[in-house]
Amino acid sequence: MSALAAATQTSVGEAVQFWVLGTVAVVGALSTILMKRAVHSALSLAGTMIILAVFYLANGAYFLGVVQVIVYTGAIMMLFLFVVMLVGVTAADSLKETIKGQRWLAALCGLGFGILLIAGIAHAGLSHFNGLGRVNSAGHVEGLATLIFTKYVFAFEITGALLITAAVGAMVLTHRERTERAATQRELAERRVREGVQVPPLPAPGVYARHNAVDVAGLLPDGTPSELTVSKTLRARGQIRDVSNEALEDLKALEQRSAERLGREEASK
Repeated sequence: MSALAAATQTSVGEAVQFWVLGTVAVVGALSTILMKRAVHSALSLAGTMIILAVFYLANGAYFLGVVQVIVYTGAIMMLFLFVVMLVGVTAADSLKETIKGQRWLAALCGLGFGILLIAGIAHAGLSHFNGLGRVNSAGHVEGLATLIFTKYVFAFEITGALLITAAVGAMVLTHRERTERAATQRELAERRVREGVQVPPLPAPGVYARHNAVDVAGLLPDGTPSELTVSKTLRARGQIRDVSNEALEDLKALEQRSAERLGREEASK
């Protein structure tokens, strides 16, 4: 009776795990093809692969789970993220169809793959596994290696070639040739002078010599703080220190001391 209760409890836990993680995996897979930014799509695919690794580990396939994390999520997905960030794919590039009819072709290929997947699952035996003990007689890793490098060696090599082709194709499709010469620093400076937009460099942060922190606004000659001296990010976060009153008092004291010094110099003459 206790064994039956333990089995029922285990089956309920596995069902909850499957429906929760399966839902997240499906959402991640849909996000991979529906996201507008390529980086977000790659991250969604990486999350789906991690959930698949959890499924492998939960079913006792520890080798497949570790390989799923190390090889696919840790190596191949990071390679794709590196390629995407290297070529600099933006939202406008991801929505631009470089090959006419590729969306319809991708939809047809996805539909065909779905039909093959459903047909394969429908003909799969879920209760009796013929030959599983014979294949795994030497161990799971040895049995998996035997299948990959003997019976399915061509499919394995073709899959590797497709991954390499996908990486090269992503670089080719997103590569942009520069149509004009890049402007030099002198040309950029002359353009700023002609347009009258921020001709001198940005003022440094801080208030005179008493404060040189990035969260303290610098003062203009009339004593008012300059918004250009502090980062817009710090200003949006509300992390700017307001020391204008203290700085104005220091400025008045400095002007008073300067006036007194000039007065003493004129009196001594």
